[in-house]
Amino acid sequence: MLQDKDRIFTNLYGLHDPGLAAARGRGDWDNTKAIIEKGRDWIVEEMKSSGLRGRGGAGFPTGLKWSFMPKEETEGRPHYLVVNGDESEPGTCKDRDILRHDPHKLVEGCFVAGFAMGAHAAYVYVRGEFYNEAAALDRAVDEAYEAGLLGPDACGTGWAFDVYVHRGAGAYICGEETALLESLEGKKGQPRLKPPFPAMSGLYGCPSTVNNVETIAVAPTILRRGADWFSGFGRENNVGTKVFCISGHVEKPCNVEEAMSIPLKELLEKHAGGVRGGWDNLLAVIPGGSSTPMLPKSICDDVLMDFDALREHKSGLGTAGVIVMDKSTDIIKAIARLAYFYKHESCGQCTPCREGTGWMWRVLERMAKGQAEIEEIDMLLEVSHQIEGHTICALGDGAAWPVQGLIRHFRDEIESRIVGRKTVAVAAE
Repeated sequence: MLQDKDRIFTNLYGLHDPGLAAARGRGDWDNTKAIIEKGRDWIVEEMKSSGLRGRGGAGFPTGLKWSFMPKEETEGRPHYLVVNGDESEPGTCKDRDILRHDPHKLVEGCFVAGFAMGAHAAYVYVRGEFYNEAAALDRAVDEAYEAGLLGPDACGTGWAFDVYVHRGAGAYICGEETALLESLEGKKGQPRLKPPFPAMSGLYGCPSTVNNVETIAVAPTILRRGADWFSGFGRENNVGTKVFCISGHVEKPCNVEEAMSIPLKELLEKHAGGVRGGWDNLLAVIPGGSSTPMLPKSICDDVLMDFDALREHKSGLGTAGVIVMDKSTDIIKAIARLAYFYKHESCGQCTPCREGTGWMWRVLERMAKGQAEIEEIDMLLEVSHQIEGHTICALGDGAAWPVQGLIRHFRDEIESRIVGRKTVAVAAE
């Protein structure tokens, strides 16, 4: 269990003042100038050594991503840091607490990360529904300007740096990095074809890096305490601390910062009061936000919460949005509900996603009522594979994976419901 002294987010629950003076008392903005004076290369190498992987879902090595940015501005094209605070993944609510209660960690992280990639500006894209969170971040940015921590001579380093807060309009698709860039530019939020990747042609056609709120917010603490400290938590290639969002059928739903690779059962029992009705009442867990395939209780008994362990079980850590479902759950109806969400949020640009998500939802609605045929289970699985990997962005994958997880682990439930419905119909005749 992670000790309090090792937690990066010391005000995750809003028990203290989020303002600048209190944040400095908790260690934020502590001699940031010294970090900057070590130079861009040192910062990037230290982030590589820390083993931090992106906290927005993909898990790409952060230091490596920063290193993709060109060393110098070419043809007068400025560099940009873009922070993804669109947090629209069902089951995920970590970034909103960082924005609400620990905004200065993010603002300082923007400056440090922006400097490391040669950027003079950061744009923080905040989900439209996060009104209070955007207001809290605005206050933190204003405080940083007033204290000289941002502006033409940020922290007295001679490096000019500005932070802009941009509010979205509540579209899930804008959580995809290139759709986010399109939205920032004032266009329809639709993903771009890659290449070119954002590091070469991103915001306004300039070199840009898009990172999640949590990824950027942890950077200053890592640089202050050292890469070795951060990499001391978790397993190899799955290191550091992570904010887990626990919701659903637990006694105490919560956000909690814990060490990576903690066993799922320990995470739920120590921090969320355990499964409602006891561990034996557990049916399944979605481990990383709604787009990751569910795991049945038999796997949940001893699975570790990290990228590699969950991938071995054909799921993923994603955003670490842990959704717990006990035996009262209608598992088919639950996945049908998720299928409706992805149908609704598809941008419509790619045919497999535009047509396939609606098709999967309609079939699942019939399956939930037992009105489908047994053969349709394999047909549904086949369609999910025709969607997965055949779209511009990963929304198609995110729509297909919950369906695949349902069929992989609960095919018997679907079959018994269909057979049961038919038996009742025959008896009625």
